[in-house]
Amino acid sequence: MGRVTERRKVLRIRDGAVSTRPDTLVAEEPLEIRLNGKPLAITMRTPGDDFALAAGFLVSEGVLGRADELQNIVYCAGATDGGTSRASGAERGGGANTYNIVDVRTAPGLVMPDITLERNVYTTSSCGLCGKASLDAVRTTARWTINDTPPVRLEPELLACLPDRLRAAQQVFDRTGGLHAAALFTEEGELVDIKEDVGRHNAVDKLVGRALQNGSLPLSRTVLLVSGRASFELAQKAVMAGIPVLAAVSAPSSLAVDLAAETGLTLVGFLRGASMNVYAGEHRIALRAAATQG
Repeated sequence: MGRVTERRKVLRIRDGAVSTRPDTLVAEEPLEIRLNGKPLAITMRTPGDDFALAAGFLVSEGVLGRADELQNIVYCAGATDGGTSRASGAERGGGANTYNIVDVRTAPGLVMPDITLERNVYTTSSCGLCGKASLDAVRTTARWTINDTPPVRLEPELLACLPDRLRAAQQVFDRTGGLHAAALFTEEGELVDIKEDVGRHNAVDKLVGRALQNGSLPLSRTVLLVSGRASFELAQKAVMAGIPVLAAVSAPSSLAVDLAAETGLTLVGFLRGASMNVYAGEHRIALRAAATQG
């Protein structure tokens, strides 16, 4: 399997002094996801937790929702000469295993949604019509409504602590400075799981996929925190996993806010220190009795 980090020689310039030294970089490799033997998607990811990533991706696409709907996931042979499948040990054509192709097999009889059109809509959601189609696609394919009864209630002070807890748990970031992270917290602020990847969407898929494998979906009493911004895609992944709260350290997109408002997702952006913006689902934020300013 590919390594999470790699070493490269760099030319270092500091205050006019020049030297060479090895530097640790985050690895980035393509992963092809196949569904029942057919190519479905390719994503650039940091190797590791590939099976969880593939499972989480299929949750966000509306294919999987329960652990018993997943039969198995195996690595397929890659492009070099001679090799075996890592998961099954069976000889496969196409060369040695590069661990960059996974095949997800669903349980017999599972009905497949038409996901190709929906993904194309997601990737072209810059216009108003496409944006509406994207919202409709999530609404029609979501397994669960966001149903946290009674609602999760979060004090702003608790939310303000989460970015530091996320950062403290980023082991690979400490070595490379080049990874995004996504973490799940309980409504009491306890860290449940964290994943790192070159892509925020991959990190979220790894979290959701692991939850699927553990039989923990829907994640109806959790908070999802992501480094960077909150795109429509990340809001979609939260909704598809039944997560009631999505928080980001940077800005959300307009379509992410629209999706949050339509589905009941609480969306928090610019979560930095004691400051934050709540763009939707403010009923889950436990404000003190002091009057809010308009």
